[in-house]
Amino acid sequence: MHRMDRRYRVNTALLDRLRTELDGRRPRRDLVVSGAQGPTVSVDGEKLVNLASNDYLGLAQSPEVLAAAQETMRGQGLGVAAGRVLCGTRNVHSALEAAIADLVGAEDAVLYGSCFDANLGVFAALFGPDDVIFSDALNHASLIDGIRLAQAQRRVYAHSDLNELERYLTESTEARHRLIVTDGVFSMDGDFAALPQLVELARRYDAVLLVDDSHATGVLGGGTAEHFGLRDEVDLVTGTLGKALGGAAGGFVAGPRAVTETLRQVSRPYIFTNAMAPPLAAAALTAIHLAAHRPELRERLAANTSWLRAALRDLGYEVLPGEHPIVPVMLRGGTLAVEMAAALRREGVLVFALSHPVVPIGEERIRVQVSASHTREHLEQAAAAFGRVRGLLAAA
Repeated sequence: MHRMDRRYRVNTALLDRLRTELDGRRPRRDLVVSGAQGPTVSVDGEKLVNLASNDYLGLAQSPEVLAAAQETMRGQGLGVAAGRVLCGTRNVHSALEAAIADLVGAEDAVLYGSCFDANLGVFAALFGPDDVIFSDALNHASLIDGIRLAQAQRRVYAHSDLNELERYLTESTEARHRLIVTDGVFSMDGDFAALPQLVELARRYDAVLLVDDSHATGVLGGGTAEHFGLRDEVDLVTGTLGKALGGAAGGFVAGPRAVTETLRQVSRPYIFTNAMAPPLAAAALTAIHLAAHRPELRERLAANTSWLRAALRDLGYEVLPGEHPIVPVMLRGGTLAVEMAAALRREGVLVFALSHPVVPIGEERIRVQVSASHTREHLEQAAAAFGRVRGLLAAA
């Protein structure tokens, strides 16, 4: 009775609106996976080849990464129950920040609970009403939301349209600071930012350049700047520890020490939340070390990606060009991508369909994500499944 009474006290106008909106949406339920992240996962007791994970280097199950977390948990506990500015900072946090800075070629780095937090915290702390921020139209949601939190003026340029970006730059001569913001690798298409041209524009127009390298850090060594030979040319880098670097949690902003010290003083997601759990920080620190000293991980990832891209093209699928382990398989129109993803799951392969509003109408796809931990047998099993469900595409 108590639960029923409390339920009736909830504002009915809000609930009525939410129920109406939910009725108009395609229902989505979180997938419940059993066991650890890896090249295969279990769903409802069924073992599936996992092509839906960001564990690019296969470090989520690394014995060294797990051992570092376990040892740190025994010595320092699970969490710190305090923010960094209180009594939440441990030596492992400082060591991890130094390792991140070294990895991406920056003077210093600041840890956050996630890269979403990092992107929410960096813009409002550094830029204000007299500044202008230029954002690629396909930037990640965390960048979009973080930019909205700043009081700076905002201009969105069409994806990788450098001519439009330059036009906006020439129109903003009165700005105190101009900031160009881009993903290093765009998560829906797997394409790289045109970083050499962006660096040139930033220097020509005295602009700051910020790159979110969440899908590049570790995958491309230190990130897209290293990939293009521009390690000293990018002003600010944000990124995650929750993808290639162990897959646990955590994010960062890396750049000049004047920037990082400012963030430590005024960035709200840094100040007003608990510090990263020490076991996770130790795991990420170990993952960075492994990524730097085991080049065979990246070599295996590149070989796996190349093999599967070719196999899918040979089957007649439209695969967006690229070299990143994000492999978009285009299944344009209606619910075809959703139907194909469901069919592939029945064939033992886990992938997810991306439809509007995540991607534009007519750009529906399955996003395949490859890992260094996949064996050739895993990849051959996946390719065979794509071959078996090819009939759905032919009948569309």
